[in-house]
Amino acid sequence: MVNKDRIMMIGEKETFLIRTLMKKITDSRMEAVFSTWKVDEINQKLAGTSLVAFYMDDGQRPPDDAIHFLIDKLSEEEKMILPIGEKNDIQFICDHFPGDVIYKTFIRPLNNDEFVSCVQGYYKKREAGDFKKTIMIVDDDPNYLSLVREWLKKDYKVAMANSGLQAIKWLGKNKVDLILLDHEMPVTSGPQVLEMLRSDPDTRAIPVMFLTGKSDKESVMQVMSLKPQGYFLKSIEKDELLQKLSDYFFKQLG
Repeated sequence: MVNKDRIMMIGEKETFLIRTLMKKITDSRMEAVFSTWKVDEINQKLAGTSLVAFYMDDGQRPPDDAIHFLIDKLSEEEKMILPIGEKNDIQFICDHFPGDVIYKTFIRPLNNDEFVSCVQGYYKKREAGDFKKTIMIVDDDPNYLSLVREWLKKDYKVAMANSGLQAIKWLGKNKVDLILLDHEMPVTSGPQVLEMLRSDPDTRAIPVMFLTGKSDKESVMQVMSLKPQGYFLKSIEKDELLQKLSDYFFKQLG
């Protein structure tokens, strides 16, 4: 069984300094595994690891094939990195990797205790769900709200509103990464809610995807004419919804 608090150290070779740092990590009741910059080795050892440290010693930066592999893998699997190196090495990593996969950077010489404390903090935040995307579901059907929440709650933070006005009020004090909005609601319809969101500077940039029970061409065209980020039929199955949401967030990283 793989320890959930597992960090991978990647470097040119497993030096005395890296072994010392890994011992500090294991002494703190976490798990550490080492890999060279070879893509096959990284891929083999990456499973079960959500945090990766780059140890760059004497200008030994990751090669191009490792960079390309890791950029795709880290973003797709929501893993993060801790680059360790000289200032120019850190700048190199910041120039080549998306900012949202870089958790924190460390300039050498490294303070081992500070590094271990950072790793512990990362896993505490991950356990609390601090790195999860937040999705708001807006639907007047309480049964459908509960169903979709159950589907999403493992992978996302989930907020719910049973009316457009309740959603608008909640969004006045909270942030979300995506809204799943029922198209057909009484009192304030989905299109009206979208219009209200787009007219407010604080909410106009929030991505919105419609939920609709109508699959005929005319209804779909009407939904898409409002220019949401997309739409889902309410008949969609759990696995397909999760995959489409994962694909959407992955594309945003590009």
